[in-house]
Amino acid sequence: MGKSSKILFWLIPLMLVLLGIVFYDYVYLTVQDEQRSLGELKDSKRTTLEKYVNTIAQKGALENEINSLKESRKAEETKMVEGPTPSVAAAGLQNMIKGIITGKGGTITSERVEKPEDLNRFKVITVTVDAVLPETRALHDILSAFETGQTALAMRELDVRVRNMREPRDLMVKFRVSAMNMGK
Repeated sequence: MGKSSKILFWLIPLMLVLLGIVFYDYVYLTVQDEQRSLGELKDSKRTTLEKYVNTIAQKGALENEINSLKESRKAEETKMVEGPTPSVAAAGLQNMIKGIITGKGGTITSERVEKPEDLNRFKVITVTVDAVLPETRALHDILSAFETGQTALAMRELDVRVRNMREPRDLMVKFRVSAMNMGK
């Protein structure tokens, strides 16, 4: 056996060790990383699927909650002055107030609609009405009607004066009343 066979005798195991290291580094570790990333992907998809299943299981409860919120919204909308535009809503509010005052025996001397105020997606409609009322009982009835009506009215200003101090019977009343409208 010569010198070349001794070198070959040591080179073959060294090459096998080097090939093992290269195989471990480039093949085995790469496969391990791929397996780990696939496992993480599988776990994340499983948790996402569980969230979807839980959400689907809650579908009935969510639909019931949505329906109850819609009903409460409809109930709240009935408390607002109806009208597609603020001017139409102001006219409706003006007619409502006029009807309440004349229904209790009062007479309207003047009426004004103020510029609507923005309140997020709502509009605040304000109407000022000057009226003459025959007695304080009519004023009480009008204020009760404003408070207990289906539409929520806010009394912004109330100015009551006696028309004739010698015969304190007729009252001059200034109402400044506001209501909400679904602004567009």
